[in-house]
Parts: sequence; structure tokens; C-alpha cells
Amino acid sequence: MQEQHMSDKKWYFNMVTGEPELGPLSPIDRRMGPYESREDAMNAWKIVHERNRRWEEQDRNWSGGAD
Repeated sequence: MQEQHMSDKKWYFNMVTGEPELGPLSPIDRRMGPYESREDAMNAWKIVHERNRRWEEQDRNWSGGAD
């Protein structure tokens, strides 16, 4: 089994503590990620909201704008 180095680990955002974590330290139902950087992990909520906004826009465009 290959050893994973700290530089290979991804960042996660702990939704309970509001803190970034290097590696999947928290239970899966308490974290978002993985992210490439600590900064991205800190912006997890912003990233989620932006993705959801884009998906909702794509859904509206796909359905012809009908809700």
C-alpha cells in the first residue's frame, strides 16, 4: 500500500466547527469537499451556493424557462 504524503491530501470543510481540515478527518455527514486548497475549503458554502445557482439556471434553460 502506498503511503500518502501531506502534500497529496485534499482539504475539507467541517460544517459543524466551520473550520477547514487537511484530509477527511470528520465524519462524512459533517464535511464538504474535497477541495484543492485551504482557501477553497473556507469558501465551501460560497462554492455550493454558486454551483446550485448555475444548476438551477441550467435546469430553467433546459426546460424552456417553465417552472
